[in-house]
Amino acid sequence: MFAALDADFFCLQETKLQEGQIELSFDGYESYWDYADKRGYSGTAIFTRHTPLSVSRGIGIDEHDHEGRVVTLEMGRFFLVCAYVPNSQDGLRRLDYRMRWEDDFRAYLERLAASKPVIVCGDLNVAHKEIDLKNPKSNRRNAGFTDEERAKFSTLLDAGFIDTFRHFHPDAEGIYSWWSYRFKAREKNAGWRIDYFLVSQSLADDLRSASIHTEIYGSDHCPVEVEMDDRLLQ
Repeated sequence: MFAALDADFFCLQETKLQEGQIELSFDGYESYWDYADKRGYSGTAIFTRHTPLSVSRGIGIDEHDHEGRVVTLEMGRFFLVCAYVPNSQDGLRRLDYRMRWEDDFRAYLERLAASKPVIVCGDLNVAHKEIDLKNPKSNRRNAGFTDEERAKFSTLLDAGFIDTFRHFHPDAEGIYSWWSYRFKAREKNAGWRIDYFLVSQSLADDLRSASIHTEIYGSDHCPVEVEMDDRLLQ
């Protein structure tokens, strides 16, 4: 997949690895990881062809920074944030925590954006609109499609971010990035769009395309992609 997509950056979520558990490298790329304290849990990573000015892990809040959920690369013209947003879980038992995360994560992105534009890639664990999942009515109070989670996503966009896929495909239906392993969900395309590239509104003119690679298998998720003007890396 790395060779075929030929991207400048690859962002991974839910890596479930600890430091030293695997030697994973690709020619021409350097990598930066955020590991969860808990073994076999969460985790994020970015593989990049371009050496960053700085790297940070977490969002600077102890309550959130033990689960390996955020890697941030500072590049010359932008920040790249790889994020794995907490799932509210069955019975919404973690919804209250998720709400605190949403507010704190948005504040973190706003602090970055005060310095330079931000690109966010990740499993954000929310289908924003009814168009973003196959069965909205039956999932109304399920994790990832609660009114609370959807409202927080709207607030994030209102804070100055663009959902790049909807920017290019405002009315596209039946295009998802995650399918349950149960009930032959992918075969039936009973999916959810919960993986995103968000960018600061100031980068709107630099957007070239956004896509979801539903043809790529190997996970319950498929890759999402954004293409931007090369000048951002100059």
